[in-house]
Amino acid sequence: MHEDHHEVLPQHLHHFATEEQQRETGTFGMWLFLLTEIMFFGGLFFAYLLFRNWYYDAFVAASNQLSIPLGAFNTVMLISSGFCMAVGVWAAEVRKQSLLVIMLILTTFFGLVFIGVKYVEYKEKWELHHIPGAHFDVSQFENPAAYGLKEKPLAPDMAEKTQVFFFLYFAMTGMHALHMIIGVGLLVWLILRARRGAFSSGYVAPIENFGLYWHFVDIVWLFLFPLLYLINRHPLH
Repeated sequence: MHEDHHEVLPQHLHHFATEEQQRETGTFGMWLFLLTEIMFFGGLFFAYLLFRNWYYDAFVAASNQLSIPLGAFNTVMLISSGFCMAVGVWAAEVRKQSLLVIMLILTTFFGLVFIGVKYVEYKEKWELHHIPGAHFDVSQFENPAAYGLKEKPLAPDMAEKTQVFFFLYFAMTGMHALHMIIGVGLLVWLILRARRGAFSSGYVAPIENFGLYWHFVDIVWLFLFPLLYLINRHPLH
């Protein structure tokens, strides 16, 4: 006797008239959620641009302490994960279960690499005393030559403002990393369901909605990378 291992799902929940109505409602809910996320990150971006205008020299000096190669590598990782997620959505829609599982696993892999690189960056900032607070070291900005840096020295009051940059850096990249961690957790759940065939019968709303979430996370980083790492950088020598 043939045994069907696919996860059996109802066509739609009882409080929806049709499966199409359920799908449209879910998609609308996801777009509404993303709208709130846009407003949240928009506030952070506005604060960053405002303080950068006020403390321009401090922000330039602090930005020069970020690693462009690591930031660029993470950008490639996110673009790759976004591509895999897009292929995964397509695979779900055309009912290619094996390809869907592979693409979700690859998306998870690239996401984990991104988080790992961000950990390396955060660890370096801890070691260099770039964490805002009592242990923040402004001397490297007041007297960069003593640290082997060919930077323009900042006045003490402006050097203190580098903390504002790093506060926003950790707030913005930290919230982004949190979204990545949540996304990876959801990806593991989707992979387990996809392997059981939950999305092989035309029911693909969870994959599509998660794809919207993941692409939003990608887009946020595509704004964070140039703003934090690239704008108004100057050579170290």
